Amino acid sequence: MTDTSQEVDGRRLRREQNREAVLDALAELFSEGVYQPRANEIAERAGISPRSLFRYFDDIDDLNRATIERHLAAARPQLDIGIGPDASTKAKVECVVEARMRLFETIAPAARAARGYALRHPVVAAQVRDSRFHLRDQVHRLFAPELEGDRAELLPALDALCSFETCELVRFDQGLSRAEAVSALVKALTALLEPSASGA
Repeated sequence: MTDTSQEVDGRRLRREQNREAVLDALAELFSEGVYQPRANEIAERAGISPRSLFRYFDDIDDLNRATIERHLAAARPQLDIGIGPDASTKAKVECVVEARMRLFETIAPAARAARGYALRHPVVAAQVRDSRFHLRDQVHRLFAPELEGDRAELLPALDALCSFETCELVRFDQGLSRAEAVSALVKALTALLEPSASGA
């Protein structure tokens, strides 16, 4: 390897390290509840100069999109519920509530940021829509046996109970502990899925 090649590889490595440092910095700020930090704050946290921040991103919107995307991608392995449609309703309810609580605890900072940015940025809005569609489809497939016939109309309520917004509501707005939130959601889903809940 020539000196020139080594120099190019070194610059490429430093660029990638600095880019990752910026993404880490913004993710940390999100986790601290700072969803619209100034460029100076991000650069300082990343250990680079504010002037060099946008060597790695087109603008602040591109930086936010990349940070949200990376955070959500890292949480994808937790999307697996670990149980299939043929299991008992009780087992499925318990598994889906635990899996969703675990997922939303992981993605909460990025998910909150995404919902704020989605109001102004179509790319982030599309990410949020795609994520919601996937999670709704997962609930639909998991509870397909319980949603046969007229009970298909229960899907919107099931989806809402398993959503990020509901986890936020019970954990933070209502101040429930994790165990209390899990218990409340399990009971609500169970009541909804019992045959008597729809008059069947």
